[in-house]
Amino acid sequence: MTQEKRIIKKYPNRRLYDTATSCYITLDDVKRLVLDNVDIQVLDAKSGDDLTRSVLLQIILEEESGGMPMFSYDVLTQIIRFYGNAMQGMMGTYLEKNMQMFAQMQNRLQEQTKQLYGENPVMNSGLWNEFLKFQGPAMQGMLSTYLEQSTNMFVDMQQQMQDRTRNLFSGLGFPGMPGFTPPEKQDK
Repeated sequence: MTQEKRIIKKYPNRRLYDTATSCYITLDDVKRLVLDNVDIQVLDAKSGDDLTRSVLLQIILEEESGGMPMFSYDVLTQIIRFYGNAMQGMMGTYLEKNMQMFAQMQNRLQEQTKQLYGENPVMNSGLWNEFLKFQGPAMQGMLSTYLEQSTNMFVDMQQQMQDRTRNLFSGLGFPGMPGFTPPEKQDK
């Protein structure tokens, strides 16, 4: 049984209203809900338009502007360059799959940590530092495997695109496509 999304209404004065708790909340509260794995949906209180993505992007923007940013200049410019590109539709899926693989890798690392050091290794920073030194080669191996899987996934996506393109245009008689017969060799 799927859990319904928690509805948050955004009012023209930019205030957010959590319909589950019947009170106004902040972007930090929305962030906390996301971190707690609560499915949310932000709706414009007046029009009913879905504003979830823009609110989530706003949270990411605030996170990026404070502390240590996750996205470098190069990553951000590459993402911008994919908009309007023929591969734009595939890029979202590619990034989503990569994030899932990275989360799985992170979960495995956390499980290993729990097995070796108990529930909360962060409480003892010496043990945590020791663990990270010990896990350095394993983490590099996991990251290498992750990058290899990511590359393979991208190559597979490219191959699927080429196959679909070939199938789509094969009936139109373009040079280089299967079934193409040059005009001089066609029966008249």
